[in-house]
Amino acid sequence: MNIAIDNDGFLADPSDWSVDVAHELAKLEEFDLTDDHMKFIEEARTMYQSNGIVPPLRRFCKDAGVSKQELYDLFMMGPMKLICKFGGLPKPTGCT
Repeated sequence: MNIAIDNDGFLADPSDWSVDVAHELAKLEEFDLTDDHMKFIEEARTMYQSNGIVPPLRRFCKDAGVSKQELYDLFMMGPMKLICKFGGLPKPTGCT
């Protein structure tokens, strides 16, 4: 699969996103997505489509009914960055 990404590994064209693309983006990071990961990716995509912004971690946790620790357990480091990257969303503000 040929996926156009920027220098940070985010999709160059967010409209190219699909579940298969999410898995391919994760493979580039040597990361295996599970149904649990996809649940949060889909939730973030829904939030983004509703209000046009990538929610900050605290807001995402509150709205999704998940603890920060659970997200860190699943995504290891920078959960919102990986959720957005694999979800075809813009890079969250404040992420390096």
